[in-house]
Amino acid sequence: MFTRRQILSTGGTAAAVGLATPAILRAQSWFASYPFALGVASGDPAPDGFVIWTRLAPDPMAPGAGVPPYAPPVQWEVADSERFNNVVARGEALARPELGHSVHVEIAGLQPDRPYWYRFTLGKDRSIRGRARTLPAAGASPQALRFGVCGCQNYEDGFYTAYRHLAAERDLAFVFHYGDFIYEYRQDNEFDKNGLPLPTVRRHAQRELYTLDDYRRQYAQYLTDMDLQAARCSHAFLSTFDDHEVRNNWVSDIDQDGVPPEIFALRKAAAMQVWYEHMPVRAALLPRGGAILMNRRLRYGDLAALNLLDTRGYRSDQPCGDGVKPVCPGISDPKASVLGSAQEAWLDANLGRKDATWSCLAQQVMMMPLDRRRFDDEKEKSLNMDSWAGYDAPRSRLMSRLAKIDNAIVLTGDEHQNFAGLLLDRDRPVAVECVITSISSGGDGQDLRPGSDRMLANNLQLKFINDQRGYGLCEVTPEAWKTHFMVLDKVTEPGLPIKRRATMTMPRGSATLSMG
Repeated sequence: MFTRRQILSTGGTAAAVGLATPAILRAQSWFASYPFALGVASGDPAPDGFVIWTRLAPDPMAPGAGVPPYAPPVQWEVADSERFNNVVARGEALARPELGHSVHVEIAGLQPDRPYWYRFTLGKDRSIRGRARTLPAAGASPQALRFGVCGCQNYEDGFYTAYRHLAAERDLAFVFHYGDFIYEYRQDNEFDKNGLPLPTVRRHAQRELYTLDDYRRQYAQYLTDMDLQAARCSHAFLSTFDDHEVRNNWVSDIDQDGVPPEIFALRKAAAMQVWYEHMPVRAALLPRGGAILMNRRLRYGDLAALNLLDTRGYRSDQPCGDGVKPVCPGISDPKASVLGSAQEAWLDANLGRKDATWSCLAQQVMMMPLDRRRFDDEKEKSLNMDSWAGYDAPRSRLMSRLAKIDNAIVLTGDEHQNFAGLLLDRDRPVAVECVITSISSGGDGQDLRPGSDRMLANNLQLKFINDQRGYGLCEVTPEAWKTHFMVLDKVTEPGLPIKRRATMTMPRGSATLSMG
């Protein structure tokens, strides 16, 4: 391994001014172990390119992941075939220690609506190859769009078999990840239905996360999973975050355990930086002041527009003390916010564009204000206060806005279950919401949780519920939007087959749905 002094003496600083890395460095192995152990990824596709990502980590769980505190120059290539016969773009980027030796390269100048392959090289070591697809040109009229939806992947709760199946899905334009990429704590005990202890499927190496190094090690542990790596190198990801990337049920600078906001802000700043370090996102999402401007819009020709939302960073505190609670006066607070005023105005403007047949809101927490009662001894109507149900005023504004547009659909995560139902504005259906289950969080599921029949009876707008792990597949045409709910029987055993549990179909021009 080269020292900083050796790099300087051999001209290694040339990379900082865009010159080629000296041949002596290209001919050497920089580290005793493979530096691309965390894989590669791509994301945020556009008609002319996308972002490609990797992070140097020859010893993923060690301080600095085994990389000394200097900035090695990493070469990258993009080709129009998987054999790299024709390299269409190449360059060099510094893996900076300030960003955990991660590399984000924004590729441009490519052809629209076609696949490309990419890879990274450091000295003699070369990464696995990744694949990404550019979007159709802005003025195009594509007749079909197919993409994946996933999230909530607690490492301790089960294996990532769903990701292996997602990697094998062909012709996906991208994958929307709704968040909870990591979980920030270790489960000390697991119990069966009789309250007896159970073994944990896998163990987090750390108990609780607070610092930059803590969060970096957690992402490193997750990314050593080969099924997760397979999905990330196979498709471009649209990455967002929810709560567990920082702390369970956080909003704004509020920690639910009463930590002073100015102290919690330090933890959140560390978590946001490390999220950025490990996601294939553009430099526009680099944290500033501990915050990330994560909301952004993706347009797939004139067929569909996806508005990616942040439902954590600008939200007011959960009413009623958080959790699933009976209705309380705080739900009606006219000053409550979910998106914040700037993001709400941004979304309102996007929904007013009407430049695509389908308008999609890709976000984190459920919009349907479901009555959560499942059992006979639950007398009072209860709501999930960590969802849009706890925020009457902003939810009502959004429903009124959706009532003014056609073909609106909402994609959601967080619940560790599959749901499909209608969103209502004063009892009038205005959109369809599909809630996609977890990759692993919640452990082995079942078709229905106890009491699901009562929940369906109490919520007439809810048309489908399922409690298995997996992911979603969306197939979009000018005539209809279909969401397939793909599920596994277990996640405590690796390698099980995936199956289609149900399909939701929303026809163009009508805020209705059918299940098949």
